[in-house]
Amino acid sequence: MPAAGDNGAVGRAATGLAVGLLALAIAACGGSPAVPAPVAATGGPGARHVLLVTIDTLRADRLGVYGYTRARTPVLDALAASGVRAARAYATAPVTLPSHASILTGRYPPAHGARHNGMAMPEGLPTLATVLKAAGFATGAFVSAFPLDRRFGLARGFDAYGDRWARGPDGRPADERAGQLTVDEALGWWRTARPARSFLWVHLFEPHAPYGDARSGRPVSDRYDDEIAEADRQVGRLLDGLGADRAETLVIVAADHGEAFGEHGEIGHSLFVYDTTLHVPLIVQGVDVSPGVVQAPVSLVDIAPTVLQATKVPLSATMDGQALLSPGGPGTPGTRRQLYAETLAPFEDFGWSPLRSVRDGAMKYILAPTPELYDTAADADESANLVATAQAEAARLKAQVATFAAPASTTAPSTLTPDARRRLQSLGYLGGSGPRANQPLADPKDRRELAARLAEVTSGELSGVALERALLTIVRDDPRNPQARMRLAFALAQRGDCAAAVPHFRAAIAAQLPSADAHLGLAGCLVAQGKGREAAAVLEAADEVEPDNPVVIANRGAVLSDAGQPLAAVPLLRRALALDPDLHQARFTLAIAHARAGQRAEAAEEASTLLQRLPSGAPQRPEVQRLLDAVR
Repeated sequence: MPAAGDNGAVGRAATGLAVGLLALAIAACGGSPAVPAPVAATGGPGARHVLLVTIDTLRADRLGVYGYTRARTPVLDALAASGVRAARAYATAPVTLPSHASILTGRYPPAHGARHNGMAMPEGLPTLATVLKAAGFATGAFVSAFPLDRRFGLARGFDAYGDRWARGPDGRPADERAGQLTVDEALGWWRTARPARSFLWVHLFEPHAPYGDARSGRPVSDRYDDEIAEADRQVGRLLDGLGADRAETLVIVAADHGEAFGEHGEIGHSLFVYDTTLHVPLIVQGVDVSPGVVQAPVSLVDIAPTVLQATKVPLSATMDGQALLSPGGPGTPGTRRQLYAETLAPFEDFGWSPLRSVRDGAMKYILAPTPELYDTAADADESANLVATAQAEAARLKAQVATFAAPASTTAPSTLTPDARRRLQSLGYLGGSGPRANQPLADPKDRRELAARLAEVTSGELSGVALERALLTIVRDDPRNPQARMRLAFALAQRGDCAAAVPHFRAAIAAQLPSADAHLGLAGCLVAQGKGREAAAVLEAADEVEPDNPVVIANRGAVLSDAGQPLAAVPLLRRALALDPDLHQARFTLAIAHARAGQRAEAAEEASTLLQRLPSGAPQRPEVQRLLDAVR
């Protein structure tokens, strides 16, 4: 924010608003031996409390109990040693929201409807929270990242749902938070509620990318392990925080999906359904649980029925999962079942073919334009495609895919709001160009190099010149990719090269991205180039794309104020603040506009309000105080 003295100083300081406008636009953007008999509950009175911990992006093979010799996971390893560990547990999707929806409903993604990040579950679908709440449990959930925001349907049935966290310097909400803060909030609820029976779900975003500080030069693998160690510490804090109630608590820890570090050409997760991103840790420990290892393949849909069985709450007949601890369940030798997994990310994010898979024992079939069949017992890396040599088995499993889900729609329009899309993009999701009309859907395997480059960009591992080079390569190979164009434009603008950025902003706008981000970036560059009138026209177009985007509205007001029309700017800035009272840059710009119009009392009021809203250590406070001193 610019400094200010008297009214004349206010005018001079306001020249810094071009920089503030661009900044605002940029900101918008192993262990126990296997048991030969079924692992079973003892038939006791059931658990009084349930603690479910989900750890985002955690590979099973990075825990000591799963055989990782460099592991720093003493809490999780000890938990597994005294409980049940699923040796082969698999996610239903390598994507955060669909996987968590399966955990909480016991249903596969086609049944619960949240098939990709941003796709909300339908109303009325029973969840663990709704069922346990109806049975008299106090229910609390505390999550660490935007993909699990309450708007996507997971909050139903929870008495408390902690998905609100700190705001950035511009007042916009952050899209993730440290696990320590999430655990603090969860334990605060636990101590305040003092429930007789409870269901507490805590989601930790570590070790999701970016892993620590990429600028440190330390290997990615080491930084990933650091974040896993932090998640392990936070699980320990949760267990300690239960106090005496720990003895009557069923504890379940699982990951929502794994992470790829180049396997099958994938960086990150969501694109493929190989076991690199589907194989997850799953640990059950506590009341009435006999220690052991479940060797049969199990799915995250098994968590919900396991919880209901352990709490003696009747199982829902609509669940796809099976209780892990019951005789005849997945832990029983000789039992066999088919497990389903899918990813719609290739289609939703890139316009490529979605993938669906069925696992039957060791055999795993992937339905794709070029189908795949693997014997995972003999070929754990899924490197030898058996479709050509085991045609009958491939045909059998292909037919089974349809029993879990009809083909995913490739025509339904997205219902994701621009704000939600932007926030998911900030976490590395939705990085591609979306569906393209009148073109056959490509097999993701044939686009893996492009997808890997996109994932490297969105992972936070690149910055500066390296980021620009990666984006330039993507734009060269995929010139119609509007997301890559826009990311490249922002990277160029951030280092002050608006002349190079403007064409890429214009290309992204021409591609009709469903958000105003490219308009904001272009307007910021135009202001920096002294083209205020043209910037105003771009922002008016942005207002048509996102009529209620407070950042767009605030920028429109800033441009008017800069152009000598502060009174015309005031209504726009007030409207922006009505939509988001904590959009601090807008409030500062409003104070400037009042001061320029000679409305000193109004300017002082807005500056005073901003000082009250800013955190005590906010770096903007001295500049706001100087403005306040100038107009009093």
